[in-house]
Amino acid sequence: MHDDPTTADTVASVARAVPGVADLHPGMFGEVGTYLPGRRVTGVRIRDDRVEVHITITPSAHVRQTAAAVRSAVRAAMPNTRVDVTVEEIAGASPNSGTDPTSQEDS
Repeated sequence: MHDDPTTADTVASVARAVPGVADLHPGMFGEVGTYLPGRRVTGVRIRDDRVEVHITITPSAHVRQTAAAVRSAVRAAMPNTRVDVTVEEIAGASPNSGTDPTSQEDS
């Protein structure tokens, strides 16, 4: 299933459809992506043992809940696959705004 070129596209589409996801994120140095013939699916890395999804969330999204929702949605599309979700950024947050996406408390 991971060798199918549409797997990365499916993961990207499913992740983007989750409420609170602004977009996929390429990682700090642009290192997160799946290379396909003639193009790249940014924010999705397909490995033999797991799928990694890196996202940017909307300012109103709850970090942990959004990450969990993405994980669940991708797992539903790819049963029996480990899914790792990383929230890389909050859309519109400046680097010096004091907004730390990992410090948001559960409500």
